[in-house]
Amino acid sequence: MPVTVRFAPSPTGNIHIGNVRTALFNWLYALQHEGRFILRFDDTDTARSRQEYADQIAADLEWLGVHPHVVAYQSKRGTAHDAAVETLKQAGLLYPCYETSEELERRRKIRLSRKLPPVYGREALKLTDAEKSAFEAEGRKPHWRFLLPNFDGDPFSTRRTEVHWDDVVRGRQTVDLASMSDPVLIREDGTYLYTLPSVVDDIDLGVTHVIRGDDHVTNTGAQIALFEALGATAPAFGHHNLLTTASGEGLSKRSGALSIKALQEDGYEPMSVASLAVLIGTSAAVAAAPSLETMASTFDLASCSKSAAKFDPAELDVLNRQIVHELPFSAASERLAAAGVDTADPRAEAFWTVVRANIEKVPDAAEWWRILTVGPDDQAALEGDDLDYARAAFDLLPEGEIDASTWGAWTVAAKAQSGRKGRALFMPLRIALTGRSSGPEIADLLPLLGREGILARRP
Repeated sequence: MPVTVRFAPSPTGNIHIGNVRTALFNWLYALQHEGRFILRFDDTDTARSRQEYADQIAADLEWLGVHPHVVAYQSKRGTAHDAAVETLKQAGLLYPCYETSEELERRRKIRLSRKLPPVYGREALKLTDAEKSAFEAEGRKPHWRFLLPNFDGDPFSTRRTEVHWDDVVRGRQTVDLASMSDPVLIREDGTYLYTLPSVVDDIDLGVTHVIRGDDHVTNTGAQIALFEALGATAPAFGHHNLLTTASGEGLSKRSGALSIKALQEDGYEPMSVASLAVLIGTSAAVAAAPSLETMASTFDLASCSKSAAKFDPAELDVLNRQIVHELPFSAASERLAAAGVDTADPRAEAFWTVVRANIEKVPDAAEWWRILTVGPDDQAALEGDDLDYARAAFDLLPEGEIDASTWGAWTVAAKAQSGRKGRALFMPLRIALTGRSSGPEIADLLPLLGREGILARRP
């Protein structure tokens, strides 16, 4: 059976770099094993799920280079979920509970006061039909719990029941089913919680590996039990460490600053985002990879640390610069045009080669295009002796074609006339030509300006 993985976001907001970490781990694993990648929208929360979020998630993955083989929606699989519920009810493994949240909290506190684990005591299993009818007459509707297989005969006398799995990230793992409450699978309003639809869909879609954040480790034992209760073999599981903000806070869809959509709109390269999302918090060096295929050839899921990794946007800037400084014109031209660079201009490709080493993001090139084609910026100004020197130096611009040798010849002449050297020699001319005190090599800019363009900038 081919390796089949899935990324299962809830379309209730824009996904962030932490969500994408999971998507990329799954995609890389699929690439490594020539497997299949399923994008499954866990959209059973009908009140908050939106198609526009699903569309944006799909676009975000496409931007990063993740191309799902299958796209599925949980909301369209209700028949399969309902059938699984009936199977569990018929087997006596799904039972109705009528406690309110306040009642459950009181019981939890009582158990803690008695130094007992705060797990659900299965009191609902003792209810008679008359008691259930009385609750329903009060207007109570049941939630439904899955009966964990952690007992011999008597469900009120649990025993240690270990569930083991070889986690593809964390190695050998063990969970004791007696240490947890029977999970609620169906809410009072009849809607399903995450667990049941997820397990049913993993079975039906042929998922062989579930790779997800390590906040799900404790859920795995109950989910394996549910797979088996439905007559299926559980997939392999892998739990990677999570990303936090630089201050250690958890990432949230409600904070849009680190959403993939926002990062794309801010001009970041997809491979800088992907490289940092994958490699941070692993034993691998954090460096910009040229492609996901290249990354897949060396990445090892087991290299993940067991502790959370802090996402620092400053590291993203470093990786982005690495990529932009090597980016060919063909790969940047579409975005250059969108930023305002006339890519049909015969100087455009040479311009990009000149300026790319001095910018962090492709759209930043637009500022230098304006300086080249319109005139100097106003970030720096000349005055006093520097102004007088620059005016005189423009009379020394060498005759003939403006090429790579022009700047050297020009500054030699200016030095001989003025006696200036170093910064005092170069900087006034840079400011006169660009209006900035730093930037691309002037020797490379001069041929793009041409003689007319240079002389038009005489201060």
